[in-house]
Amino acid sequence: MASLPRSDDSRFGLRRQVRLAGPIALSSGASLGPVDIAYETYGAMNADKSNVILICHALTGDQYVASDHPVTGKPGWWWRLVGQGKPVDPARHFIICSNVIGSCMGSSGPASVDPATGEPHAMRFPVLTIADMVRAQAALLDHLGVERLSAVIGGSMGGMQALTWPTLFPDRVESCVVIASTARHSAQNIAFHEVGRQAIMADPNWRGGDYYADGMVPSAGLAVARMAAHITYLSEEGLTKKFGRRLQDRSEKTFGFDADFQIESYLRYQGISFSNRFDANSYLYITRAMDYYDIAEDHGGSLARAFAATRARFCLVSFDTDWLYPTAESRAIVHALNAGGAQASFVELSSPFGHDAFLLECPELNRVVDGFLRGGRA
Repeated sequence: MASLPRSDDSRFGLRRQVRLAGPIALSSGASLGPVDIAYETYGAMNADKSNVILICHALTGDQYVASDHPVTGKPGWWWRLVGQGKPVDPARHFIICSNVIGSCMGSSGPASVDPATGEPHAMRFPVLTIADMVRAQAALLDHLGVERLSAVIGGSMGGMQALTWPTLFPDRVESCVVIASTARHSAQNIAFHEVGRQAIMADPNWRGGDYYADGMVPSAGLAVARMAAHITYLSEEGLTKKFGRRLQDRSEKTFGFDADFQIESYLRYQGISFSNRFDANSYLYITRAMDYYDIAEDHGGSLARAFAATRARFCLVSFDTDWLYPTAESRAIVHALNAGGAQASFVELSSPFGHDAFLLECPELNRVVDGFLRGGRA
């Protein structure tokens, strides 16, 4: 196992990586190795290694949970929750956040080079699951000498990883915080992902995924995929309050197909900016991993059985305007945990911001997470 040098790739920024020999056995029956993992750490491990917290990121997230992003220059995606004096505090915790395999910020994925060919994997990269992402994280922890996690925390797809941890490694997790997430992907969520994937694959520049050599990337298709997905992260209340039917930089409609409305301009901006920092093939792979996610299916159809071996404490948080992973999804998890005798607490928070609420200003979320990590209940 060797650390890799930092990359000067201007598209995806500087990278802190480790190369693990592997191989990692995948859910599909394939294997992956060697495996590159890009990660960030904050704080210091204490003498008995009992203060380690793993943060898991969402679909389009990365390892820069509390660091400035090397491409966009923006603060880390969860700076409101992770940092000095915050619930996840480097003064108290040793915090690890890694880029999931399949992504494009330094971990092995379709954009990374296949050592066997010297060319990017592209669509020859193996199809992954959320469980495969967790197995790769476990391999990273082995490399770092971490046997047990004080807590694993994640929101959205990060919550899927967090919830999967105690099912795969029940003896390595003391507590688990799952925010705005679910135990399986619904038909509606799969449908939204399929729209995005088809937009990418319909882009003439996609070319079956082999677009790395000339830099002609399917940015238009990826932008449309992002626009469609971004709508699901918002709420009707939030959209109405922020945009309504207000026009964009004009006093009258154009009676054409330019971005007349502010919401149209906003979505176009989101799509374009996203295509400048993310890889289209990675989007295909990660959304497919989310679609395959169903913890009960992996345990004989019983969600309660999935947690039978763990003694971890659980904290579930949902938001009342989140229609992507509504509160009913979190309640189903809590019922399964209770059926299995696990310690589980749950709270639904009020927010006008829909699914994105877990990333935005929410003092109540900070209080819940801080109290739970200090040994209390939600």
